[in-house]
Amino acid sequence: MFESYGRSVFKNRLALSFDYVPPKLVHREQQLKRLSTLFRPVVESNCSQTAFLYGLVGTGKTVTAKRFCLDLREYAQKMNKAIDFVVINCRQRNSEAAAMLHIINHFQPNFPDRGFSISEMIEILRKDLEKRKLHLMIVLDEADVLLRKSGSDIIYRFSRFAEEGMDGRQLISIMLISQRDIFNLLDPASLSTFKRSNMVEFGKYSVGELEDITRQRAEIALHDGAIDDDSIRLIADASAEFGDARFAIEILEKSGMLADEEHTDTITPEHIRGAKAEAVSSITESKLVSLDTHLKLVLLAIARSLRKQAYTTTGEAEKSYKIACEEFDEKPRAHTAFWGYLKDLDDFGLISAHKSGEGISGKTSIITIPDMPVKVLEEKLVQLIGDEDI
Repeated sequence: MFESYGRSVFKNRLALSFDYVPPKLVHREQQLKRLSTLFRPVVESNCSQTAFLYGLVGTGKTVTAKRFCLDLREYAQKMNKAIDFVVINCRQRNSEAAAMLHIINHFQPNFPDRGFSISEMIEILRKDLEKRKLHLMIVLDEADVLLRKSGSDIIYRFSRFAEEGMDGRQLISIMLISQRDIFNLLDPASLSTFKRSNMVEFGKYSVGELEDITRQRAEIALHDGAIDDDSIRLIADASAEFGDARFAIEILEKSGMLADEEHTDTITPEHIRGAKAEAVSSITESKLVSLDTHLKLVLLAIARSLRKQAYTTTGEAEKSYKIACEEFDEKPRAHTAFWGYLKDLDDFGLISAHKSGEGISGKTSIITIPDMPVKVLEEKLVQLIGDEDI
């Protein structure tokens, strides 16, 4: 049955997975260099360190953190030091207990998933690290989700980990990753361990950078000759609007799938156009899921304000937001917070907002949703917000 399909364009499709870590990252050299400067003392002086990686979806935060941790572990081995790391996706494990269980499972895969308090699990982890004489890098990806739901107590506990041990050895370093600034989510005790100077920023990729990233993944994932330079450039152009490497990689994979479905051994521009149409829908879906409750409520309010018009104003959207909050039994955030939500949604590419021009009195912003029917968006958001309450 499968022989009739012919050869696939893919030679290593895993290289197009979002979990794949290339042996060398392109266009994140400065961020890797900054992390090396921050964490070098962990190996050379046995101290602990913290860092905060900040940037929009698809800017390489997670893959950079993983690549750096792999390189740091290798460097430590050459220095006869034991360093390991564990990455926790806080959207999937959004409670202190779930995060701690994932960390302990890294060393004890059969550890029971209930029956232990947070304090007991931390003590078990301490004994494990002391026994192994190991320094652990804890990477909390999408940390804002955990912090919003459970507070910053776990960050404080990790930062004071050494003080409670037998010999005061530094056993844990912490790396937080988020799409947005999380310093306002840390209490003063936790905030004292995170310096703003330890923030590593990730900007959107340029079209040229996206082209290089796409070419690198194509060389690893596809057979020689499966895609030409013009098609790689077209993928970069198609994803440049978002500056999102994940989007470019997704288009590359979907293009290859369309080529395989047509039993052709090359990816054509038409495959890429079709792949982008599919990818836009799925990336919008993933962005919606990643929003916290009030961002969803603001976007729902804007969608409802646009039911019968092309544009809405900030004032109209804020009134609709307060009604949506009442509907879902949420307390509306203050006006300044609402403005921040608008900026976040604009940065995520989910709305388009710009200052009003002539004909509209007062200073306000004109808002629209350019890429999705508002009725479809409204239905999806109502479902997502309702699911959060279950």
